[in-house]
Amino acid sequence: MAQVEIDVKYVAHLARLSLSAEEEQRIGAQLGGILSYIDKLKEVDVSGVTPTAHPFPLVNIVRPDELRPSLSHEEALRNAPARANGLFMAPKIIE
Repeated sequence: MAQVEIDVKYVAHLARLSLSAEEEQRIGAQLGGILSYIDKLKEVDVSGVTPTAHPFPLVNIVRPDELRPSLSHEEALRNAPARANGLFMAPKIIE
C-alpha cells in the first residue's frame, strides 16, 4: 500500500490537487483495487487473440466528395454585421 500512497500523492501533485488525508486514503484504496484488477487481467492468456482498437468493426458511411454550386464570396458576406478586406469581422474575445 506504500507504493499506492506515493502514487496518489504524486498524481495529486501533478494535477495540482490538494487532498485531505481521508481523500488520499479513499482514493488510495480505489487505486489499489484498480491495480489488483489489472494484475488479474495480466493472468489471462491472450496469445491467440488479435489486438483490436474497438470490439465491433466500425465503418464510416460518408458520401463521395462532389463539386456543387455554393455561395459566391459577396453572397456569403452580404449579411455580415461587419466586414473588412473581404473577411468577416468579429469582436476580440481573448486579450
